Amino acid sequence: MKLIHCGPKHAEGILAILNEAILSSTALYDYKPRTSEMMADWFAAKAKGNYPVIGVENDAAELMGFASYGAFRTWPAYKYSVEHSVYVDARFRGRGIGRLLMERLIEAAQRQDYHMMIGGIDAANQASIALHKGLGFTQCASVKQAGFKFGHWLDLEFYQLVLPTPKSPVDG
Repeated sequence: MKLIHCGPKHAEGILAILNEAILSSTALYDYKPRTSEMMADWFAAKAKGNYPVIGVENDAAELMGFASYGAFRTWPAYKYSVEHSVYVDARFRGRGIGRLLMERLIEAAQRQDYHMMIGGIDAANQASIALHKGLGFTQCASVKQAGFKFGHWLDLEFYQLVLPTPKSPVDG
C-alpha cells in the first residue's frame, strides 16, 4: 500500500468507489450514480479550494480508498472548519485503509490551519462511527430522519474533531 495525492487521472477509480457506495449503502444519500462530468467539476472545486484528495493504492496501482475535505459552510466565519469524507473500496475494507487516510487528512487540515473537522455519518454505519471515535472525534449532533433511501428513513449523525490550529485565528 502507498499513499498518493489523487488528481483527475484517479477520477475513474474514485467514481467507481463512490458509485458502489451510492448503489449499495447509505454512506451517501444520493440515489443516482455520479458521472465523469460530475467528477471533473468535483476535482475543479477541490483544486480551487486547495483541498487535498488523498488516496491509497495497492501494488497493482488499484485505488483502494480516498479521503478529502471541503468547506463546511460558505459564510466567512466558518473559514476554519471543513467537512470531510472517506471512502474505501468494498474489496479492501477492514484493512486499516480508512484510518490511514483519516490520519493523513487530519495532518493536512492542521498544516492548512483548520480548526475543526466534521463528518456526517449515517447512524447505521457503525464501522465509520468506530473509525471516527478511535481518532478522537466526538458526536456533536444527530438529525433524525434526515434522509430517505432504500425504503426507510435515515438518521444522520455528525462527528467533529477540534484541532489545535490555527495558532492565531483572525476575524475577516
